[in-house]
Amino acid sequence: METLQGTLDRITYFNEENGYVVARILPEDLHGEPVTVVGNLPSATPGEVLRLGGEWTEHPQYGRQFKIETCEQIMPATIEGIRRYLGSGLIKGIGPALASRITEQFGLDTLDVIEEEPDRLTEVRGLGSKRVEAVTQAWQEQREIRNLMVFLQGHGVTTHLGTKIYKEYGDEAIRVVTKNPFRLAEDVWGIGFHTADQIALSLGMPADAPARLRAGIEHVLDEASHQGHMFLPKGKLLEVTAELIDGVEEDIEPVLTTLIAEERLVFEDGPEDGNVYLTPLNYAEVGVSNRVRRLLVTSPMPYSSSMVEGALSDIEARLQITLARDQRDAAITALRAPVLVLTGGPGTGKTTTVRAILALFQLLGKEVSLCAPTGRAAKRLSEVTGAEAVTIHRLLEFSPTGGFKRDAHRPLKLDALIVDEVSMVDTVLMNSLLRAVPDGSHVVMVGDVDQLPSVGPGSVLKDLIASGRVPVVQLNEIFRQAQDSQIITNAHRVNHGEMPELTGPPDRDFFFMECDDPEEACETIVQLCGERLPSHYDVDPVWDIQVLSPMRRGILGSENLNVQLQDMLNADGEIIPRAGQQYRVGDKVMQIINNYDREVFNGDIGQIVGADGGERSLTVRFPDKHVEYDLLDLSELVLAYATTVHKSQGNEYPVVVLPVHTQHYIMLQRNLLYTALTRAKRLVVLVGSRKALAIAVRNNQVARRNTSLAKRLKAESIFASGAVWNA
Repeated sequence: METLQGTLDRITYFNEENGYVVARILPEDLHGEPVTVVGNLPSATPGEVLRLGGEWTEHPQYGRQFKIETCEQIMPATIEGIRRYLGSGLIKGIGPALASRITEQFGLDTLDVIEEEPDRLTEVRGLGSKRVEAVTQAWQEQREIRNLMVFLQGHGVTTHLGTKIYKEYGDEAIRVVTKNPFRLAEDVWGIGFHTADQIALSLGMPADAPARLRAGIEHVLDEASHQGHMFLPKGKLLEVTAELIDGVEEDIEPVLTTLIAEERLVFEDGPEDGNVYLTPLNYAEVGVSNRVRRLLVTSPMPYSSSMVEGALSDIEARLQITLARDQRDAAITALRAPVLVLTGGPGTGKTTTVRAILALFQLLGKEVSLCAPTGRAAKRLSEVTGAEAVTIHRLLEFSPTGGFKRDAHRPLKLDALIVDEVSMVDTVLMNSLLRAVPDGSHVVMVGDVDQLPSVGPGSVLKDLIASGRVPVVQLNEIFRQAQDSQIITNAHRVNHGEMPELTGPPDRDFFFMECDDPEEACETIVQLCGERLPSHYDVDPVWDIQVLSPMRRGILGSENLNVQLQDMLNADGEIIPRAGQQYRVGDKVMQIINNYDREVFNGDIGQIVGADGGERSLTVRFPDKHVEYDLLDLSELVLAYATTVHKSQGNEYPVVVLPVHTQHYIMLQRNLLYTALTRAKRLVVLVGSRKALAIAVRNNQVARRNTSLAKRLKAESIFASGAVWNA
């Protein structure tokens, strides 16, 4: 093994999943010429002196590199090394300027002063006692993180995850991990069962330990919920868990029984061996069923048909609209029935119908609230109706510490509720919403049942329609003005299993660019977004154009497209410290988990507007707020020049560019293509192969979700008391 010692100059690439690093070292014995090193660096920070063990290799594209096998961190021994070490962003509160002043004051004794006599830092110009206290605390935290890293690296945990573990547990981290490693999967986002299991086995936990079996069962159910399932059949749950932990079902079943007895899981009779739910999901599904039943067990409203028809005629004159027969039926049903589902594809008049329903409620003096699952969807609903619309979270007065303030005990103050984009609403969120709706209210649920189902578990809109218990109006007529749009007509063609029209006049709004080679297609997409579309259509390349991809992986996946588009659209943005080249100031980014503390939610899109190396933070501007992120939390954000079709639900974009290629064979589905097309307002450009497009159009095999909502609503017994609205 050869040895290389030098100062870490910069990290050019960092993979959060496995800790793999590409970095530049300034060697002490090679006259300062930078050297590329590759491998795992434990908690390394620019400015540190490292002694690396490994071997020299020759990469066919990147040339000579040092492949790391071992790494020893050595505190810098020169003033310049100390200055760069402190100014690297390692210690929160110390940036390059302050690092220079500290090293000017204390020279080679700087690190000893911070470690042993931190009060002396007040001798530095501009450093007050409060700032010194913050710097001292940050230094101590960093020291504890180093101790934790030594422990965790012995059990295969990457530096990035180790830092997140320390952030969650502080000085108790080693004790918590040693006592029950599976707590990590519950408490630390980014650490799943597999990582926790690796640690547990490394610490000597028996393979058949009850704690491991419990964690395995709950992990399988949690993974199923991420696939949209509310439950798993008991036999399937045992089978998958046994495969996961390389165990036997006979050992797992008693642990499953215990989890059910402890009410962490719920068992319900069903086909074969019955079904097993995570308790919160069972609670939510039963809750939605009960609330819909309670709303439906209401006598029809005593409005005469002539009165309603007359009111609608007045509304048509005031709004300068003409309602088709099914639109009038929807408005009348919304008024006379407690619950209505309004569904239909693009161009069928859902927006006009919602405006008429809203005006009808208002004309009769009813207090109406409007909401949607995402901020963008709520904004669009507000724009088309002229009334205030908010997110479901805001309507329910969400608090990071207390959850939803509006519930059954403190219901909303309204007579009618209109909910848009219901196809996006999962069972858990729908339960929270319906619990807060007072008895006797009208609820109008609007959505396109043919779009992709919600990201979260359940199929609420589809199940409500399938139950036959809820009044449904489906709008099918494509209005004349919509027929002029190839986006709309082709979306309906796709939804009916027909190939879209790929030709038309030069000023059409739908284009197909054939590129069978994936690399050529990728290059075409980048050129379209960076140059051709902005110059021809006068659109902003970042904020008006959205690339949607069926998948994250591959040359035409959203991850690679983001890297290519970032280089095209934000090549000169300031690189975020400690993040390699993954993020830059000016980048378009998306939040990918619900963060209730920051009040930003999965799918929210913003722009990085600043970074503070000294504070180890960056700032993202969202439409309604500025949010500060610690650099440790960058995994909550992804670049958003390109995103998946699933993540685009509820949003509309002026221009959509969509790769359609056989590389994405597993995701070539009709409802996914249909959803992507309906996201565009002004222009759609498909880039790829005709074969892939034909596969997507033909493939109507939508994965079935395990839900029981429709079955619960169909059950006659739940309507045993009271008059029921006859759907």
